[in-house]
Amino acid sequence: MSDSSEGFAVHLSGELGRSQHTVRGYLADLRSLLGYLEEQGLEVADLDVPVVRGWLSRTRDEGAERSTIARRVAAVRAFTRYLHREGVLAADPGPRLSAPTQRRTLPTVLDEGQAEAALSRPVDDTPVGVRRRAVVELLYATGVRVAELCALDLADVDRARNTIRVLGKGDKERTVPVGAPALDALDDWLATGRPALAVRASGTALLLGARGGRLNVRRAREDVHAHLRATGLDAAPHDLRHSAATHLLNGGADLRSVQEFLGHASPRSTQIYTHVSADRLRDVYRRAHPRA
Repeated sequence: MSDSSEGFAVHLSGELGRSQHTVRGYLADLRSLLGYLEEQGLEVADLDVPVVRGWLSRTRDEGAERSTIARRVAAVRAFTRYLHREGVLAADPGPRLSAPTQRRTLPTVLDEGQAEAALSRPVDDTPVGVRRRAVVELLYATGVRVAELCALDLADVDRARNTIRVLGKGDKERTVPVGAPALDALDDWLATGRPALAVRASGTALLLGARGGRLNVRRAREDVHAHLRATGLDAAPHDLRHSAATHLLNGGADLRSVQEFLGHASPRSTQIYTHVSADRLRDVYRRAHPRA
């Protein structure tokens, strides 16, 4: 069993190019599945639809969310496909497994006034204060994921074109425009904040933590919460991404452009923002139209 899991981990990261986050999640699901097999006195070669459904049924009985079950189905599909390719399974049961329908909730979105108030508030001129402003401005201006932001290097900023080069999910690269306020915040960081924190080990990282290493995702999230709480808002980095996409659509951007902006592989992932915009339009209509 351990050989199968180790080979599967290499397959996920090396051949399929899955992110570290996805690999960790799939391997955690795999450990649960292998533990279930051991309890049942079964081997990996015994995997079939009834066995997997039994494991998933226990997951549901333990109170797992739909999203957890859906991820486990995706993980076991990838695993059984790998085992079938390796000759461990005579047939792949994965295609016969169905995932629960996801209930898509509308994302949290700041309105334009809230975003303006949060981004225009004065900040302290300490290196951390300057970094916090740069982090929030860049997340809202570019709509990048917080992990993508933390992975940026100095060379990824193109001031001649006012863009940044982002390496997204699946190692897909995209170029994203950056607005003037975010560039100003970035200039302040590069002029005063980064030099104060930089050490020999900082390398080419654009954003740095307090000890000079590359800024990590947890600290970037804390930067966002700290900056926004000062204006009475409780929002996360992904809420800034949602807000950027929604405000672009509200401003007249087409869905395809927003898809490219966000780095979505499918337009289906971007369409949720049209629902957010439609809801806002209905609210405005009810408030403003005399015969609403």
